[in-house]
Amino acid sequence: MPRFAANLTFLFQNLAFMDRFAAAAEQGFMAVEFMSAYEHAPAAVAAALRDNGLRMALMNSPAGDLQAGERGLAALPERRRDFRTSIGRALDYCAATGCPLLHVMAGIVPEKAERRLLQACYMDNLAWAAEQARQAGVALTIEPINGRDIPGYFLQDYDYAETVLKELKAPNLHLQFDMYHVQVLHGDVSMRLERQLPLIAHVQVANPPDRAEPDIGELNYDYLFRKLDALGYAGWVGAEYKPTDRTETSLNWFKPYRGKSSV
Repeated sequence: MPRFAANLTFLFQNLAFMDRFAAAAEQGFMAVEFMSAYEHAPAAVAAALRDNGLRMALMNSPAGDLQAGERGLAALPERRRDFRTSIGRALDYCAATGCPLLHVMAGIVPEKAERRLLQACYMDNLAWAAEQARQAGVALTIEPINGRDIPGYFLQDYDYAETVLKELKAPNLHLQFDMYHVQVLHGDVSMRLERQLPLIAHVQVANPPDRAEPDIGELNYDYLFRKLDALGYAGWVGAEYKPTDRTETSLNWFKPYRGKSSV
C-alpha cells in the first residue's frame, strides 16, 4: 500500500504554515513534505514534527529570490556561490528534522543564456551537492517541471534527467517522479514509471489538467497506486495538489490509506 505524505505548501492553505502539521496528522497522514520552511527555525520545524508524530519525507533546497522570479539556483553559473551556501543551509534543516531527501531545484534559464554553460554548471553543482549530502547522510533528488507551471525552468525532460543521473553516478542522487509533471510533459505515465523506477526515490501526485486532487482529472490514480504496489515501490508518495475545495473535503481519495502509511 502506498505511503502518503501531505505537502504542506499545497494543502491546508487556510492555516498558518506551522499549524498545518497538526492538520495533516489529524487527517491521518504519517509524514509531510514541503517546498520551503526556511522562514522558520529548524528547531521549530522539528518540534512541530515531533509534537504531531510526523516524519519528514522531503523538502526543497532554497529557491533563491522568489520575489524576483527565481525557482532554484543549481543551473545558474552566476549564482554558484549562493547555490553552495543554500545547500549548506538546507542540510542544516535536514539534520534538525531527520529529512532523508532534499530536492535540488535547477532554476529558470536566463534570457539569452547559453544552455551548454548552464548544463556544465548544473552537472558540477549537482556533483558537489551530492558529496556534501552524502557526508550528511542525506539523498538528493532532481525533478523535471513542466513549462506551463514554471515557464523557462531548466529541467523539463525526464529523459534528460535520467541522462544526468547516469552520467554523474552519485549513489545518493535520484529522480523525483511527479506524475502530474510526467503527464503534462510526456504522457505514458505508467510505462515511464516502470522504466525509470530504479532511479526513483520519491513520487508525487496531482491530477492534470488543473493539478487537482488524485480523483479529479485525466489520470486513473486507482490504477497508478496499484502499479506502485506491483512494482514494489517503497518510498513516500507526496500529495502535492491544489484542492478544488478545502483540503479536508478533497481527501476522499485518501480514505483507504488514512493512518496506514507508517513503515
